[in-house]
Amino acid sequence: MSASYLSGYRLMWIFVMFDLPVGTKKEMRDATQFRQFLLDEGFEMSQFSVYARFCNGKDSFDAHLGRIERNLPEKGDIHILTFTDRQYENIVRFSSQRRQRPRKNPDQLAMF
Repeated sequence: MSASYLSGYRLMWIFVMFDLPVGTKKEMRDATQFRQFLLDEGFEMSQFSVYARFCNGKDSFDAHLGRIERNLPEKGDIHILTFTDRQYENIVRFSSQRRQRPRKNPDQLAMF
């Protein structure tokens, strides 16, 4: 049986960006729980309050979106963006005013 490869235009990245209040102990606890939820869901911190995760298509994105929606904190702003794997390849990164090499995308998945 031959392997078929998923297209870089079908594979996706999910970015969750949030600005959560932390003025009270409850707000700090809610913000910490939300960050922990994202880590438990397989997201990695890209920057403070920006988390990213690779997924294999729209169905997977919809499932993650539903889980995020069920775990939203009471207050704050949360934005969710998606990029195809091909678009993610073109992200330009700078760190301390120096251009960084692009992050390596996961290898293409082979379906058998």
